Amino acid sequence: MAGAAPEQAPEKAPEKAHEKFAFDTVSEATGEIVFASPRPKRSYTAEEVEAIRKAAEAAGEARALAGVAHRQAETLAVIARACQQALPGLAAVAHEHRVGSAELALACARAIAAAALEKFPEAPVRAALASLAREIEAAPRLIVTAEADLVPGLQAVLEETAQAVGYPGAIQVRAAPEMASHAFTLDFGDGSAAFDPAAAAERVAEALHAALAAEGLHAEPLIPGGEIAAPDPTEPES
Repeated sequence: MAGAAPEQAPEKAPEKAHEKFAFDTVSEATGEIVFASPRPKRSYTAEEVEAIRKAAEAAGEARALAGVAHRQAETLAVIARACQQALPGLAAVAHEHRVGSAELALACARAIAAAALEKFPEAPVRAALASLAREIEAAPRLIVTAEADLVPGLQAVLEETAQAVGYPGAIQVRAAPEMASHAFTLDFGDGSAAFDPAAAAERVAEALHAALAAEGLHAEPLIPGGEIAAPDPTEPES
């Protein structure tokens, strides 16, 4: 048919090269042997057998030790990869425990503070007046506003504290029913100070939570003296 491509003949498989025949023994016309191929040894002495046995044992032991070392290296690599994958999870668990411990400590501190305020309700006012001694020493009058339950007996405590810190001015105590439990304010004209146990506890909790959030999973390393190693991107995974 016109336009049809001519058929190509199938390629012949390459012929195998024939090995050249060689004689095991070559001798001259005189009968002198000029070449003789080595023949396999068929008998051995006891010493030769022992030497062959030791050599075979040493070779086998070397191969076995090499195989064991290779398997150990592979096992250690698998363990290392598993540890690298597990450490971030352990860091998250450690962070959760750290947060839980901080929350527990904060709850205990609140309970202890509340019990202390119930036992010694005038102690915070006394401590505040003592710490402000230099600020109020020139003020002619100090106005203390506190919740109604805290006012009884507070005048005598403040006068005793003022005498101890050397404050000569007048002290006036006022009751404010709208104030929180154990809360009070000190007004000395040029400035003032306030204390609210509930608000103080809330500020401590906010600062603690902010510190924990900022720390996140980057706290002290799980292993003392070390850090979490990043996985090697060039190392193939199993």
